[in-house]
Amino acid sequence: MRSLAGLAAIVAAASVFLYLLSTHLPPGPTHAQPDSEGDEEGLKEYRLKFPSDLDELRELAEMLKFYKREHHGYVLLLFCSAYLYKQSFAIPGSSFLNMLAGAIFGPWEGLVLACLLTTVGSTFCFLLSSAFGKRHVVQFFPEKVALLQRKVEENRSSLFFFLLFLRFFPMTPNWFLNITCPVLNIPMPIFFFSVFIGLIPYNFICVRTGSILSEISSLDDIFSWGTLAQLLAIALMALLPGALIKQYSKAHLEVGGMDCNGPSQADTRQDRKRR
Repeated sequence: MRSLAGLAAIVAAASVFLYLLSTHLPPGPTHAQPDSEGDEEGLKEYRLKFPSDLDELRELAEMLKFYKREHHGYVLLLFCSAYLYKQSFAIPGSSFLNMLAGAIFGPWEGLVLACLLTTVGSTFCFLLSSAFGKRHVVQFFPEKVALLQRKVEENRSSLFFFLLFLRFFPMTPNWFLNITCPVLNIPMPIFFFSVFIGLIPYNFICVRTGSILSEISSLDDIFSWGTLAQLLAIALMALLPGALIKQYSKAHLEVGGMDCNGPSQADTRQDRKRR
């Protein structure tokens, strides 16, 4: 109970901080005049929230770009706080935030931000799980933890590349890896750099896509040769590292029995027989 109370206190404090930060918007840029009084009132009444679809993402990106003209530091702090909140507490939805990074900060600054925040947020999640959640992770996910434990031991000599493989090919969700690695006694440096390197292709795809979508004003723009060429280049650059890791895994890693949803049915039956 003490561990749950400590975790609840941290979540509550982070939630209050993010709420206060998102509800106390600074004045808009003085040189940007709204089109009408209604637009001005709309800006004052707007409430920030995590985007759940592309329309909300585009609306939020336009608003934050508006504030970024004179309040770059505020927008950066708000974005980093929201991103770390999601990652630290294992809340799904990082793809939308990655696309938002590309739409607000551009493809390269957005990519750097996404990679750093993904890594730092995952590390916070790792530390929270280590301090408060080890017992609960094993209690709620015994079969998945047992499978990962066995695979980690089988690949102990190539542990870093095994973790890279799991990040490139998410056979188990990233949030689950973040909370389970402390249970598996994964060293912090290996965890840190496997997240940073392993999620670069995913972050690159999302950030670059967000950057492109923010510049598209009609369906015709989506099917232009320039946009299609950019999307093809994104796909090729993202697939290359994964292909190399997959080739390495065939020769050096033991990943049989794992699928995209966690343990396979065969492995689950074997675990039950052992018990």
